Amino acid sequence: MKRTRIAHCQYESWCGDYDRNLDRVAEGLVRADAEGAAIVTFPECFLTGYPDTEPAARAGAFALDSDEMMRLLDVSSRHEALAIVGFNETRGEDLYNTCAVVHRGHLLGHYSKCAAYQKFHRQGREFPVWTHAGLTFGVLICADGGYIEPARILALKGAQVIFAPHFNAIGPAGLLSHFSKVRADHTARAIENSVYFVRGNNVILDPAKSGLSRPEVVGYGDSYVIDPGGEILARTRRHEEDVLIADIDPTHQPDKAWGIGKNAWSFREFGEMVAEVMGKSKK
Repeated sequence: MKRTRIAHCQYESWCGDYDRNLDRVAEGLVRADAEGAAIVTFPECFLTGYPDTEPAARAGAFALDSDEMMRLLDVSSRHEALAIVGFNETRGEDLYNTCAVVHRGHLLGHYSKCAAYQKFHRQGREFPVWTHAGLTFGVLICADGGYIEPARILALKGAQVIFAPHFNAIGPAGLLSHFSKVRADHTARAIENSVYFVRGNNVILDPAKSGLSRPEVVGYGDSYVIDPGGEILARTRRHEEDVLIADIDPTHQPDKAWGIGKNAWSFREFGEMVAEVMGKSKK
């Protein structure tokens, strides 16, 4: 059985230090090529950092047609692996939490977070998919994976793999509950849609570099790949930088119910009922 290798670089991003973060992307691409990985991801907002205040987020943000993007494309042109790289994106006056999908010097597209909870981020509402090295995939970002419909949309569009770059910064008291809930969410998304779900998290090693206003928070890592049956194929170490490597079966066929995917069948059969119940609950 021929498999497609993927990777995630569980690296620490330094807020506002684009040059250093781009160097880490180059380092990750070198590692991905050495491992034979066709696709490599980096944490949420990796190139800019993910500060929790609007002035800091805007200070490092850039547009899709900026010099910063051209430099990322130049780095990617020297490597074989396709890269999914996050950043704070300016789009006119608006600010988005975005991942760029780049390969061999080309910007193949982008995805913007649809469940962005920072008030200064606009919500993305487009769910593109791409095909590379035999895999059709989509991208969600962090909190997006906690909701049913975004993953369902990608699966209905043919995604076999959902890559979900993260940036976790969790208060110490909430670490265990966060760890348990996130794994449960991602296991559900994988099983519901019969897809591979790739959580690509960050680590915070030096809080002073994080750009966060709450220095006590923890970025603990724990990146993993969950297979369509809900099993963890591979995961990283916690609380340290690490690289996740996993092999995906591109021939995997989704579970069927009455001839179509189970999630698609459920939506077809019960979607109108859900809308009706929601309408009644608002009255």
